[in-house]
Amino acid sequence: MAILQESQQEYHDSGDYGSYQFTSLQDIINQFMLVYVGEDKIIPKAKRIDVAFHAQRALAELSFDTLKSCKAQEITVPASLQMALPQDYVNYTKISSVDSAGIKHLLYPTSKTSNPFPVKQDANDDYVFNKGGGLISTTNLIANGNFDDNTGWTITNVTLTGWVVGDYTDVDAAATGINHTYKNVLYSTNTGVGYIEIDAPEIIEGRKYKIIYDIVVASSGTTPKLILANHTTIQSSLNSIAIGANADNNVNLKGEQEVGTHEVDWIQGPTNTGKIRLYAGTTFDGVIDNIKVVRVGSGEESNTWSSYKSHTPSNNNNDDYEDDTYWPINGNRYGLDPQHAQVNGSFYIDCISGNIHFSSNISGKTVILDYISDSLGTEGEMQVHKFAEEAMYKWISHAILSGKANIPEYQVLRLKKERFAAIRTAKLRLSNIKLEELTQILRGKSKQIKH
Repeated sequence: MAILQESQQEYHDSGDYGSYQFTSLQDIINQFMLVYVGEDKIIPKAKRIDVAFHAQRALAELSFDTLKSCKAQEITVPASLQMALPQDYVNYTKISSVDSAGIKHLLYPTSKTSNPFPVKQDANDDYVFNKGGGLISTTNLIANGNFDDNTGWTITNVTLTGWVVGDYTDVDAAATGINHTYKNVLYSTNTGVGYIEIDAPEIIEGRKYKIIYDIVVASSGTTPKLILANHTTIQSSLNSIAIGANADNNVNLKGEQEVGTHEVDWIQGPTNTGKIRLYAGTTFDGVIDNIKVVRVGSGEESNTWSSYKSHTPSNNNNDDYEDDTYWPINGNRYGLDPQHAQVNGSFYIDCISGNIHFSSNISGKTVILDYISDSLGTEGEMQVHKFAEEAMYKWISHAILSGKANIPEYQVLRLKKERFAAIRTAKLRLSNIKLEELTQILRGKSKQIKH
């Protein structure tokens, strides 16, 4: 019956410390099926798949406000003042900057600004739409970069085939009976050199830009041959390559053999301004999607947020906002907005782009993001603290019976009360309040606490 099956030495040699305080979700499901389900038990009959579903839902819900969150990420804030949200991010608990002594300083969310979608307008202030009828961002200088159709793109092939815009089916996957079809993409058939181009009037000579693109299916060629033509590179790692008579200051794009999002910086050359031209070499057979071209410095930001982050933060200058709210009380503490009564800095979470934007005074600092997940990201995360194990059983019991027909209401209400009580007990246990620690804090207050 003993739970521990390893010696003290084996435990210390394993490096898996502290695991005894947790129970795996799989064990909870197994124990629930054994103890709670069956003849003469509270749940006469239940499918294991139903128990597993409700167990996962219970774990996710308890992770939000009952179970402790130990997840954190530390980064050095780059010049872009952005931090990507973690893969399993649900919500943050706190965001802090770290000083040279390793002490956290709390950052506060700003409510006075945001990063809205910047809609592109023409000279008459009318909205500009792409070929698929969708709105175009002012930050993306080309239309139809997601290839809703081939309208707007000019395809020229030196041989019979080259670039194709449309739906691509993975041939190898189809051969195994599993079709992977990618809708509205740009792909090369790898049978000849060709190029595709689109007009981009806002691209002018001498200005710096950034091209961002997704490699959906990597090239099988040994040498990447995807070329951006008519530009001067500002990245020393990219070599100038000449293809054909129309090429001028070409740039090799990166990542043709790596699936994911890639980007290249460049400067518009003296020829063929106002165009984006991509060449497909004879060894490139990959698939590309979501091409964006933005001016360096604008990125995916709206004018609103760009103005906010470039300004001296109100945290450092209380005279920053000369409006009817702040200017009349210049020099006075009364009426000061608490979010501006600190010098640590501020942040804004853009849920659409999945980025955290920081104020300019956070640039170059170390920032820690403490956050919560739903504990369902990986198999290793699907575990429950033993303080909350009983709450899991009560949650699953109530969820299963409340979803069944012909169950007496009094029985459902009873389990609901037991679930509530078990969760409350788990919260109290996990709060981990220690009397000695509390009294130690109180001793620093105005009234002396005797031993």
